[in-house]
Amino acid sequence: MKKSGIINQPIAAVIGGLGHTDTITIADAGLPIPASTQRIDLALTRGVPTFLETLRVVLSEMYVEKAIVAEEMQAVSPQMYEALVEVLGDTPIELVPHVDFKRETAVSKAIIRTGEFTPYANVILVAGAWGFDLDRDRV
Repeated sequence: MKKSGIINQPIAAVIGGLGHTDTITIADAGLPIPASTQRIDLALTRGVPTFLETLRVVLSEMYVEKAIVAEEMQAVSPQMYEALVEVLGDTPIELVPHVDFKRETAVSKAIIRTGEFTPYANVILVAGAWGFDLDRDRV
């Protein structure tokens, strides 16, 4: 049995199997999930668990080199966008139209559905390479 970290088996397995540039998506309760993409449904009721809680836990175990967010989040849910920027810290954020964001979720290794009801509270996390500087550490 695991001693610490993510105890949700599907999430731990997906993160453990990610390669460089693979993606996972953390989604609000309403984001459509393509039938071809693994759904990890955490939603219990409105707001449980929250998008930000789920993001923080995933970031505690995943190297992320970039995040992708729908540009509509800035205008429609500015407080959530500001909180997302704070949680991501120095991680670069790429803004794309929501229609493109939804298309990108089809190649995610998994979509983690939360109980979040804030519009556009979704993020695609692009896996980094174990925290190495690829230009400096390339062999």
